[in-house]
Amino acid sequence: MKPKNKRLLTLIAFVTMTSLGFTILLVSLRENLIFFYSPTEVFEKTFDSNKKIRVGGMVKKKSVEKKIKEIDGRKLEEITFIITDYNKEILILYVGILPDLFKEGQGVVVEGMIKNPGVFNATNVLAKHDENYMPPEIKDIKTIKENSNGI
Repeated sequence: MKPKNKRLLTLIAFVTMTSLGFTILLVSLRENLIFFYSPTEVFEKTFDSNKKIRVGGMVKKKSVEKKIKEIDGRKLEEITFIITDYNKEILILYVGILPDLFKEGQGVVVEGMIKNPGVFNATNVLAKHDENYMPPEIKDIKTIKENSNGI
């Protein structure tokens, strides 16, 4: 075989293997993506009941309710609250401990599955905060208070 043909064959093999690798990578990433939807988008689209998605919006004021439930012999806290995008609302059911930044009127992203139309069964709650967040321990220090007012 001539050197020219060997180079061509090597180049074809390299391009084929690279294309195959990228194809496998893209298929794998597509299957593992979890999309972020607003409550309005959740009502407009149909989802599989076992497909994990994320829903984000603002926690509606005076909608958080906490109850103690016994599940498998353990006492756990069940939290229900409503997420809104000021157009539509969706009820969230969550069993577990909420993040420290979670509060009414605050942005939140929940991960889980749609149980019934308008009801979302959350497995994970992520609280969002703005870029001006300052821990309560530091907020009351006089020098920091003066510097933050000038920004």
